Amino acid sequence: MNVPNMLTSSRFVLIPLFLVLYLNDKPIAALCTLLVAGITDFLDGFIARRSGQVTVTGSMLDPLADKLMMLSVILALLIKSALPLLAFIVMAFRETVMIIASAIYHFRGLKTVPANLLGKATTVIYYVAITLLFLDQPGGVTVLWIGIALSFVASVIYFMKFKSLNRAS
Repeated sequence: MNVPNMLTSSRFVLIPLFLVLYLNDKPIAALCTLLVAGITDFLDGFIARRSGQVTVTGSMLDPLADKLMMLSVILALLIKSALPLLAFIVMAFRETVMIIASAIYHFRGLKTVPANLLGKATTVIYYVAITLLFLDQPGGVTVLWIGIALSFVASVIYFMKFKSLNRAS
């Protein structure tokens, strides 16, 4: 268990904390918890790459923590009627497919592709949309739909790179 993996693991602990805060009408505290999770996401990857501590465990747990956190956020937003059902369904479908596909690839011993720049930009857009939704500001749903569209483009690019990488091996 290295520092990056401990940071990743902390995100699993932050998920129920986020849910308790948000569902008990403490949106600012919940948003702060989410932002802490986002910071740990940045830091774990940065530290792992900088210090040569990239591990198979971390490579699997990091995206899982991200996707479970995002599923928790959109579920909470749906419960509080801050998110349209269709946006929830589309996002939940994509996140679930990505979790399942990653697990299948991993257990089949296939090489995976790191997140691409568009995927990282999508995450930033999601955080902007979620912040707007949490603060009950206009434009949150529109920004979220932009993020959803970009997430599918990023997924297609990721899948094409994945196929190419594993075909070449």
